[in-house]
Amino acid sequence: MARKSRKNIPVPDTATAKMTNALRTAFYIRLSVEDNQGRGNSIDNQQLVLRDHIADRPEFLLTQTYIDNGLTGTNFNRPEFQRMLADIEAGNLDCVMVKDLSRLGRNFIDTSYYIEQYFFSHHIRFVAVTDQFDTADQSQSHGGIMLPLKNMINEAYALDIGKKIRAQQHQAMLDGKFVGSRPPYGYLKDPQDCHHLVVDPETAPVVRQIFTWVMERVPINEIVRRLNTQDILTPSHERRQKGIITNDAQMGGQYWQSRTVLKILSSEVYMGDLVQGKSQTIDHKQRPASAEHHITVRDTHEALISREMFAEVQRIRAEAGEEAKAVRKKHFTPNMFIGKVFCAHCGRALHRQWAARKVMPDRYTYYCLTNSRYERGVCPGICIEEQELRAIVTELLIRAINLELGKSVSGLKKAASQDIEEAIRKEISSKHQELERNRKFLRGLFEHLVQHLITQEEYQSMKDDYDAKVSSLVGEIEALTKEQARLQEKSEKSAGLKSDAEYLTAHRELTADLIVRLIDRIEIDHEHHVTVSYSFTDTFAEVGKP
Repeated sequence: MARKSRKNIPVPDTATAKMTNALRTAFYIRLSVEDNQGRGNSIDNQQLVLRDHIADRPEFLLTQTYIDNGLTGTNFNRPEFQRMLADIEAGNLDCVMVKDLSRLGRNFIDTSYYIEQYFFSHHIRFVAVTDQFDTADQSQSHGGIMLPLKNMINEAYALDIGKKIRAQQHQAMLDGKFVGSRPPYGYLKDPQDCHHLVVDPETAPVVRQIFTWVMERVPINEIVRRLNTQDILTPSHERRQKGIITNDAQMGGQYWQSRTVLKILSSEVYMGDLVQGKSQTIDHKQRPASAEHHITVRDTHEALISREMFAEVQRIRAEAGEEAKAVRKKHFTPNMFIGKVFCAHCGRALHRQWAARKVMPDRYTYYCLTNSRYERGVCPGICIEEQELRAIVTELLIRAINLELGKSVSGLKKAASQDIEEAIRKEISSKHQELERNRKFLRGLFEHLVQHLITQEEYQSMKDDYDAKVSSLVGEIEALTKEQARLQEKSEKSAGLKSDAEYLTAHRELTADLIVRLIDRIEIDHEHHVTVSYSFTDTFAEVGKP
């Protein structure tokens, strides 16, 4: 009689498992990239093996199936595996079943930890069907010598496969095949051969236009502004629209940036060449490889621009760089407002730039890039000299600190803070003494019971009373200690603010340390009105010129 397919057996719910006293069983299935080469470990095959195993075993009741497709077994940062752990922590599972040990993982240390410690401590039965391993089998307690041996073999296999894959990728690069998860902007992967690039009719014209603008001596900032003004999607958003990117964490910004344009202008791929192997793995981390390790193969796909245009663009960019170097050296000072100054209209961070002037001394200025970099007319625009900004913020900071100190001092006077702190210290000491007395009484109770001076009932009643007193005293001491720490912190904060106020009043000069410690955010509008959010108070902000 032919065997019936069990691929579509309905999964009972948790309540059913409890009613039948069966083990709430989860199938865990993992398929890595290298496993796709053969059918033995396919998802369907793993499911069939597991379902066959429980078909004649009523003690197992399948309630969940977790499938990690295309993920390595060398680490456990897998979405479905983590979801399974969450269900275990929630008490929703009694058993985890895999086709073989390698499906759980190929990392010797971590795999052994989950089998021998984690599952055991959470009362989870673990079964690896084809390895004939079951933690419920007392003869296999902790796997004997075979479990660690198999886990070591699995890890060695994973390392060997990793080396073979890297070797295959290296050879593919030498053969002029594209090796990468996402094609360069302007290209798509050939539907017939994922290692071959074909022109993307939607984005290729954008690449050609960028190179043409450079040939016309259009500055990079103007190119960026034109791209944003014409509502051309950035590379990451274009890939998201095509389904090439599905993870939000891999998404870039909504607007084109100079670095994105410069990356396109410097890429040989647009001449029809592939330059790969630009990174290498050192100590499990990706690091840039030196130029001599790059693998270059020419004419591997259709070019978007000519070699002559690419060379001319590189020459123009080099000329622009030399001109920038030839400009007279400017005085440089660190940006003390870095990460703190923003446009009050569009919310973007203000850019700091050295302003060379013919008549007046050169100075740093802060201005909003929105109109020049993104789109004209969408922001009123901001331009303020650093010297003016420092003067405004200094006065506002002095005023805010003095106001906060005034509130603090007033509060201290009203509450007689020093007396309160002294009273808390005395009360904590008194509570500790009382706590020690009650603990001493508890120790004595047991001696009295042993000496038959009190009965078992008297002992239990008195012990409960003293336990309650001890618990109450511990809670009271913790609360008093927290209040003591709060008052000390308030006193130290007040002393620090007083010192800062004295420095600012005497010198009228901001420092980077003061800005980092005391200021969260500075917003400036077109009229140079300044709004400051302070870190030392959540209820006060100065607005306007002093």
